[in-house]
Amino acid sequence: MKYIATSDYFTRARGLFLLCLLGLTGCALPRPASTPVVYDFGPGAQQSAPANHALALPPLEISTLQASVALNSTAVLYRLAYADAQQLKPYTLARWSMAPGQLISQRLREQLSQRRAIVSPGDIIRAGRVRTAAASPATQPESLLNLRLELDEFSQLFASPDQSSGLLRLRATLMQRNTTGDTLLAQRSFVVQQPAPSPDASGGVRALAAATDQVIGEIETWLEQVGR
Repeated sequence: MKYIATSDYFTRARGLFLLCLLGLTGCALPRPASTPVVYDFGPGAQQSAPANHALALPPLEISTLQASVALNSTAVLYRLAYADAQQLKPYTLARWSMAPGQLISQRLREQLSQRRAIVSPGDIIRAGRVRTAAASPATQPESLLNLRLELDEFSQLFASPDQSSGLLRLRATLMQRNTTGDTLLAQRSFVVQQPAPSPDASGGVRALAAATDQVIGEIETWLEQVGR
């Protein structure tokens, strides 16, 4: 009996030693790093619009889009409406290629430029050409439309663990800029939700891209109605 007990003890000790050795070996081996997946809105238009379309509507100056601190990073954000809707959370392994405001601005310019000339603050339109702000005041146009955007929400909203949507909320202000000052023409808030095809970062990104395209279409229609 004493021999059997001793043998059993050494068997257990040897097994424990092997487990420890395997554990130490596993810690020593290099492990593949988890790299975040980088997303954007896709390639955009596949064909360029005819050049004469740029003159169909008056030129538009688009100011830099303003966003909250939380939306100035490249994190893909989500909210759990069924648990704590006030808390924004970032996905660990998902990133935007640039801040959401930059992605939205890029997509907006691409879409609107198909029917009008798009310039940045400081550029001056005269006789169909873009001049720098250093040009003579006499070359400035009498007036110029200016669009300002403020991004308030850009996240994947989970109504339940397996159901979510991309939520985009922004405010647009259209100004008439001239030599005597700026005049407010119109202001409107846009709220768009698009269902996510899957309850994960990939689904949220697709939903937010679709929401962006929808709101840009609505902004384009609104601009033609209030400012042409």
